[in-house]
Amino acid sequence: MLELRIAGRSYGQPVLGEVFATIERGDRICLLGPSGIGKTTLLNAIAGLDKTIPAEAIIGREKLKVGYLFQEHRLLPWRTLSSNLQLAGATPREAEVHLASVGLEGYGHYLPDQLSLGMARRAALARCLAVKPDLLLLDEPFASLDPVMAGELKVLIAGLLDSNPGMAMICVTHDGGDAEILANRLWYLDGRPAQLQWDDVVGEPRLLNALLGKLRDPEGFGLV
Repeated sequence: MLELRIAGRSYGQPVLGEVFATIERGDRICLLGPSGIGKTTLLNAIAGLDKTIPAEAIIGREKLKVGYLFQEHRLLPWRTLSSNLQLAGATPREAEVHLASVGLEGYGHYLPDQLSLGMARRAALARCLAVKPDLLLLDEPFASLDPVMAGELKVLIAGLLDSNPGMAMICVTHDGGDAEILANRLWYLDGRPAQLQWDDVVGEPRLLNALLGKLRDPEGFGLV
């Protein structure tokens, strides 16, 4: 589906080192790593937004539809939710369906500023769905949400992925618990420049927590 052949600093990219990985349909990847290590930079490279990374380093992207949920909702504030989704390619009826799928049925005539942060983030997720994505990119979707809203959004995203088994996902997060709910695969990014220190399937919670503990202790795990 998608192959990463990022050679990092040979492209003049100051953050990323060599990142080689393959993403298949149905992959649900949680991308973890220390703050500021380059997780969002990697997500932007995959999306084609980082122009220091040449297009040939992300093989297969031109054949995919990509939905990107940014940390900010980035909805146009002067347009209604329905209009925002229509700009992404949805028909008026499809916009209603997508909004209903994220728990915002009947909110199509609302403006983004009339919503809470949690609702705005769900509306932005609906806009992602409007492009009918093959790959869904989520950049810390639960940041700044209270535990209840964050939990509801996790369940919502998990349900959407279950309903679209061919859709792949990469979710940047700081919480290993998110991987238990959302992921079938774990990436861990670390190092200067940043590289994937781990790329494997997600195991049972006890083993996942032990692994994350080791990954967060570079000396104990032998990482550099």
